[in-house]
Amino acid sequence: MTNAASRFVPYEFLQFLKKESIVKLNLGDQAQQNMTIMVSDIRSFTTLSETMTPQENFDFVNDYLGRVSPIIRQHHGFIAKYMGDGIMAVFPRRVEDALDAAIAQLQEVTRYNVERQQKGDVPIQIGLGIHGGPVMLGTVGEAQRMQLDLLSDAVNVTARLEGLTKLYGVPLVISTEAMQQVDNPDQYHIRFLGKTQVKGRQEMLSIFEVFDGEPPEIISLKSETKPDFEKGLTFYYEWEFKQAKAYFEQALQRYPADKTAQFYLKRMADFKSSALPDDGLNTEALIESPS
Repeated sequence: MTNAASRFVPYEFLQFLKKESIVKLNLGDQAQQNMTIMVSDIRSFTTLSETMTPQENFDFVNDYLGRVSPIIRQHHGFIAKYMGDGIMAVFPRRVEDALDAAIAQLQEVTRYNVERQQKGDVPIQIGLGIHGGPVMLGTVGEAQRMQLDLLSDAVNVTARLEGLTKLYGVPLVISTEAMQQVDNPDQYHIRFLGKTQVKGRQEMLSIFEVFDGEPPEIISLKSETKPDFEKGLTFYYEWEFKQAKAYFEQALQRYPADKTAQFYLKRMADFKSSALPDDGLNTEALIESPS
């Protein structure tokens, strides 16, 4: 029974709660630990699923999850829960485990898309958010129906970061707090994306993109244009829009498909037709948790 239950309840949950088996769990059992959280989601899944039958939907989701889920375990993480086509995973050891798992998932999706295109299927894109902090693991619900869950501000922020990947047009967003825990950040390709305010937080949150999971040609282009892109951001936050625009446009000359640079150019154009926001160039409206 314990082996069967482990397919539904991660054994790591039981370890953190100091329970030998699922039958020992009680409502309200909980433990707290600092962890790195990763949330991932398939882009435009609703639109994609509308073209499929219910059976095709299940087959597609299970095919995708069957490819990326083992990668999480290989990098010392465990899946807290599936959310339809989305995943919430936890990495108790190091932020690098979550980063390496996210990069490997993006690379696996690239390989998966080659197979999909060969079969005439539409390629997919995923977004991933990474953040860390104290996490409460425990049982929630009521006596006749309970489940294991994660509860904390860190979990909420991670979900918001995953949502920001759509806004900035990048596959992987990581918070400053998580990035500061990486022992050797130089081993990754990183660029600063800006400052944002996520719903539920008063202070601005600085976020970064880690683009090692992109195809080699995109890694090269983002690396080459990173100095111009980040200079554009510097002038943007100094409200020097003319200089910021020049640097973003210079970056786009080399890498025209840079959606983040396009986002900032559009943002500055919108400022010309409306008053500047009171929060000192908050880059977007409060982001709701993705469904």
